[in-house]
Amino acid sequence: MGTMVTVEVPRSGADRPVRSRIGWLCRKAPMHFPSSGAGALVVLPTYDEVENLPIILGKLFAAVPDVHVLVVDDGSPDGTGDLAERMASDDERVHVLHRTGKLGLGSAYVTGFRWGLERGYDVLVEMDADGSHPPEVLPEMIERVTSGDAASPALAIGSRWVPGGSVVDWPLSRQVLSRGGNLYARLALGLDLQDVTAGFRAYRREAIAAMDLDSIDSKGYCFQVDMTLRVLDGGGRVVEVPITFREREHGVSKMSRAIIVEAMLRVTRWGVQRRVAALLGRRPGPGWVVER
Repeated sequence: MGTMVTVEVPRSGADRPVRSRIGWLCRKAPMHFPSSGAGALVVLPTYDEVENLPIILGKLFAAVPDVHVLVVDDGSPDGTGDLAERMASDDERVHVLHRTGKLGLGSAYVTGFRWGLERGYDVLVEMDADGSHPPEVLPEMIERVTSGDAASPALAIGSRWVPGGSVVDWPLSRQVLSRGGNLYARLALGLDLQDVTAGFRAYRREAIAAMDLDSIDSKGYCFQVDMTLRVLDGGGRVVEVPITFREREHGVSKMSRAIIVEAMLRVTRWGVQRRVAALLGRRPGPGWVVER
């Protein structure tokens, strides 16, 4: 059986849980053979994904049979959390963490990262629950960050906009928004990455463990930019692996104007801070990108 955890989170948005109730814990996963997914934890935030959850888990386990999944559900009214519990009771690879409010993508991932670090997983993966990210590419992403080579990257990004990458069933407006947002982030922050906003990622454990997770306050998709900066400023290397991104078939996109505005404002602020650091002869680091 998998793990079931209920966490009550203050409505203020603080990420540390006030109270937890742990039902049962899984056996510790073996930490080897990265291409099969062993030692890796996929953090899967959900809100109203009851149709998509069994589909994506089926595809994920077919591609990486030994991977573990933590479903972080923000009180989905459509019963996603209840479905995840039933799946966890039948499969020790599936674990569930319930939160009592819709607190945002970034907060869900930080909660999942903490959970994974506490349980000793070697690789922590970000993945959408809507089926847009191809699970069949995940073995390569895990292999890239666990190769054992001294030069192996700390982060592998599943990229839509590198050669070999693509998007399917996206309207032109979404493509323009994504490409434009990535271009702005690259110019503002001086990054040599094509898809810094991508949400399909595999992090080496050490990269996450070195971060001050309490200081992360990015709620929406700018969380991805924030995390990329923290990896790079911590001395880690980032690689992009081409993927085919597909628009969701079920449910409703969580993209909103508020998320776009948050990303633009924060990227602009971080860009200014980094330029000030350069003018003062200081090395940009976490202190220049952390929101306090």
